[in-house]
Amino acid sequence: MTTETIDKWNNWSDINSKVVERQVFRLQKRIYKASQSGNVALVHSLQKLLTKSHYGKLLATRKVTQDNQGKRTAGVDGVKSLTSKQRIELVNNLKLTGKSKPTRRVWIPKANGEKRPLGIPCMEDRVKQGLVKLALEPQWEAHFEPNSYGFRPGRSCHDAIEAIFKAIGQKSKYVLDADIAKCFDRINHEKLLAKLNTYPQVRREIKSWLKSGFKDNKYWFPTNEGTPQGGVISPLLANIALHGMELEIKKFARSMKGDKRRNEENLSIIRYADDFVILHKDIEVILQCKTIMENWLKEIGLELKSSKTRISHTLYEYEGNVGFDFLGFNIRQYEVGKTHTGKCNGKPLGFKTIITPSKGKIKAHNKNIAEVISKHKSVPQSALIAKLNPIIRGWSNYYSTVCSKEIYSYCDHINYQQLKRWAERRHPMKNKTWVANKYWHTYGLRNWVFSTREDEGMKLLSHSETPIKRHVKVKGEKSPYDGDWVYWTSRMGKHPEVSTKMATLLKKQKSRCNHCGLNVKDGDLLEIDHIV
Repeated sequence: MTTETIDKWNNWSDINSKVVERQVFRLQKRIYKASQSGNVALVHSLQKLLTKSHYGKLLATRKVTQDNQGKRTAGVDGVKSLTSKQRIELVNNLKLTGKSKPTRRVWIPKANGEKRPLGIPCMEDRVKQGLVKLALEPQWEAHFEPNSYGFRPGRSCHDAIEAIFKAIGQKSKYVLDADIAKCFDRINHEKLLAKLNTYPQVRREIKSWLKSGFKDNKYWFPTNEGTPQGGVISPLLANIALHGMELEIKKFARSMKGDKRRNEENLSIIRYADDFVILHKDIEVILQCKTIMENWLKEIGLELKSSKTRISHTLYEYEGNVGFDFLGFNIRQYEVGKTHTGKCNGKPLGFKTIITPSKGKIKAHNKNIAEVISKHKSVPQSALIAKLNPIIRGWSNYYSTVCSKEIYSYCDHINYQQLKRWAERRHPMKNKTWVANKYWHTYGLRNWVFSTREDEGMKLLSHSETPIKRHVKVKGEKSPYDGDWVYWTSRMGKHPEVSTKMATLLKKQKSRCNHCGLNVKDGDLLEIDHIV
């Protein structure tokens, strides 16, 4: 695509996003395969091609100015949004110059009452970061460790939780539940830049972002360490900096007495961004791993946060702790009788692994709903329902892969009490029966549904109506860039190289052929049959 072609378009909407995404993805697949095979020269050549292509620039611009959640957050340039014409001008003029503007420092509150600094780059720098990320991510996806799950395409919190479940499903273990102190703010710049393994132009560009400094209350401050939270590329850079943790732990496992392969299998590390857990049946091994991690992190300018790092056991009490919380989930094992226990090699385990929403997240969720109700004392019932439903749906869906049914019922009961007080305060002169008849109705097969009488049928969602469905963990080291479009389409319900209709059907059929029942494979000739 030439610059002249883009200039002919008067509207941003004239651009075919699917074509753009498909062309970029094809280049990314080639970068992934070249990186996997160790062909560094080809990787750099393809990365240059991508960062100079209009397809890459178009996709980066769209992602930053339209798709990104923080698209209307201004940097030091004060620009919050771009017109269609401005987007096209940005694409035509976009170049990696090795220069950048400082970020704008923004402080956001944390759950514990502290504040976390965000560094918001200006619009043009964000688009440049998005462009570099398109080229850098597939290179590193070919090498990232299998048990790293945070801020990676095709991976999620639920994959990390499922990995933990598999690690402790057959045996109770000690756990090092660790948190890295101010990870994004303290990464050593020189160590990170040396580790990037990219060509000089991109390295200079990344260095300029790291060294650009930040403005806080109109004053400029230098940045000698860390990568600003708020940058498009920052999560990827953090993952690159932390890459090698699992290799270090596996190296230690191989040095232990006994069968090397079994030692590796029994010692697990699961990381999500800057949070990680290490699991093993022997407390001495866990203590050694803690020391190993402290030394490894020290080399890149990081350390464990003592207040958030602890050791516990999944089944028994250790230092006052039983089980642990990770990514908002509580993971714990309970002793049970022969009829309720699982088995390992035909022998009863004597315990059951239960994963539920953590107490802190349950409390925070109910508090959030109470605050929404309190802020909307005088709005119509339909308006309150419209505010609450996305909160209930999002929270319930997040925890729908674990043992949440009892928690869902508890939350529904708490919400009923909150809404009952809301309704009764609106009508102090009416009795409780009148209030109940006005705000709660029979809806389908359910009684006592907080809903409107009107034809539009606005009803409050209940947590309990969310079905529990076990999450299937992503396979090993698989990546969306590996070319296995059947696997990723059936898993995610979409793929740049597959039509929306085909993707929907593959996910619905779990990548099986409706006629023969066999799994669909890459290279198979596919056709859609219409059911009459």
